[in-house]
Amino acid sequence: MTKSVESECLECRRLAEAASSVEHWALNSYTHALTKQQVAKLRALLEELGFKFASKEWTVFFAQKNKLSVAVYEKGPKVLVQGKGAEEFVQFELEPKILGEAKLGYEEVHSPEMFQPHFGIDESGKGDFFGPLVIAGVYVDKGIARKLLDAGVVDSKHIGSDARIRALADTIRKTSLGLVETVLIGPPKYNELYGKFGNLNKLLGWGHARVIENLVAKKPGCPRALSDQFADARVVEQSLLRHGRKINIEQRPRAESDIAVAAASILAREAFINWLERKGQEIGFRLERGVSAGVKESAKKLVESNGPEALRTVAKVHFRTAHEIAPDFYSAPTPRENWAGPRRGRGI
Repeated sequence: MTKSVESECLECRRLAEAASSVEHWALNSYTHALTKQQVAKLRALLEELGFKFASKEWTVFFAQKNKLSVAVYEKGPKVLVQGKGAEEFVQFELEPKILGEAKLGYEEVHSPEMFQPHFGIDESGKGDFFGPLVIAGVYVDKGIARKLLDAGVVDSKHIGSDARIRALADTIRKTSLGLVETVLIGPPKYNELYGKFGNLNKLLGWGHARVIENLVAKKPGCPRALSDQFADARVVEQSLLRHGRKINIEQRPRAESDIAVAAASILAREAFINWLERKGQEIGFRLERGVSAGVKESAKKLVESNGPEALRTVAKVHFRTAHEIAPDFYSAPTPRENWAGPRRGRGI
């Protein structure tokens, strides 16, 4: 039966009005912590729904059906749902049958503070031998937060595609109306600053303070800045006060669940992968990520070709990898400094 043009127009208007007040972008990535009992229930549910299981490193199990994948990771444990149909799976299978609560689309009820004006700060490259340390920040208010959620913004660790990182980064910049900031500390400057601070927490605090200062200049009056709990917040606060900036600095574990911090993580990751790509093309070496055997092999080839000093231009030379590649040129790292802050044992 064919609908009339008039009825189609009325329905279009109704859908457009509804879309303005509820989530209307298809979510394609979702993560949530699980109990051991929920892990078992989820596996049984996936078997019932016809998902195919495959082995995957670091997971309790990995299952896939069509273009939708469900992975339960050992650490947590936590579930990661990705791909086409993720939103429907979460709303109609995972939440009612496993989690027992409706959260997707109800973020303003469960996390009202996420929709209040604030900056989110996060970094990328901290644990990678090659490449810069990048700290990024994003301002959100209620309207921006909702648009970022609707666009599918999640913590960058849950995004495996560089193309997706770049696409979301463009969306974040447009949605946040330019109220974003990125500070990239390239390896030469990073090695200089690390030599000065002698501690990664202090260097991170310095970088976070720079990002917050620049954001405050763009959005004066923003009441607070949120980041993961990596160091004593006093490091950031004291640096800001020296520059006449006053803002509430909030740090908490798993801050990446906040949409502003998640957005910042994507901007930081984009800047990091873009730098690696550009620099690798410039020097003719593929700069691997992380601290894997491939990273060590690339570093060895670079030293053999250009000498040990070349590492300072592309890598963080306080990492043990530098000492292992060029022991006569780079000293072994000193034992990690214990930091006794509000979350003991978290020192870097």
